[in-house]
Amino acid sequence: MKHSKKGEFYGDTNKTIYLDGITLTDTVYTHPKVDWHYHEHAYFTFILQGNVIEGNKKEVYNCKAGSMLFHNWQDAHYNIKPEGFTRGFHLEIEKHWFDNLNLNSESLEGSSKILNPDIKLLMYKVFRASKVETSPDLPTQILLLEIISKLQDTFKSVQDKKPKWVTTLDELLHEEFAENLSLEYLSSILNIHPIHLSRDFSKYFHCNLGEYIRKLKVEKALSLMSFSKLSFTEIAYQCGFSDQSHFNRCFREMNDLNPSEHKRILFKK
Repeated sequence: MKHSKKGEFYGDTNKTIYLDGITLTDTVYTHPKVDWHYHEHAYFTFILQGNVIEGNKKEVYNCKAGSMLFHNWQDAHYNIKPEGFTRGFHLEIEKHWFDNLNLNSESLEGSSKILNPDIKLLMYKVFRASKVETSPDLPTQILLLEIISKLQDTFKSVQDKKPKWVTTLDELLHEEFAENLSLEYLSSILNIHPIHLSRDFSKYFHCNLGEYIRKLKVEKALSLMSFSKLSFTEIAYQCGFSDQSHFNRCFREMNDLNPSEHKRILFKK
């Protein structure tokens, strides 16, 4: 089985940045298929543009722009790239990075597809730092610590067997976030009282319902920006914002820059 070394991905590498225990790689995928292989270190794959299919011993993931995967070290998988342009951003973490910070890398098992919008928004910040910061080491280290903390919380919540309605609600919100959702509608679908839903939502999602929906909308907007022909007005409409000014305001609150600045960085050579 192929053993991929640090910074080695299958395509044309736009840029590789070596930091203290962290490697950032921006790669355009060129191989229609990559057979079973594993990587030397734990790493995240973040699809910036296009589509890729990835399979491991347990699951197959259909990944499009905005999809994010985590692999612990030496976790075997394969890739299939459909026709068209596909670009991925990778963040590799060496074991000594975990050890130096007294973090347990073994708690991050196997492969998983990450849906948490907080983690994705943080990874977009890592990507932008790699493009605009002359010395991205410190901001990347800080952002990665936040990512690992939230990822560990996500894995722990699965192990703690959260109520079924929480998983059902999260799936529903990911599918219908652009709709004009009401507390009464969600409560009726979940068959729980609106007060119970409103009171317990922050316990499992660490923010209120309205804020979580805004995060999903902005995360979706970020992925749609990979389609260069879409205007910001079209993106705002597809993501369920009332108008472009509302979209711009929410986007800036969560990303510390406006949509046009992010898009310029995304397509920066």
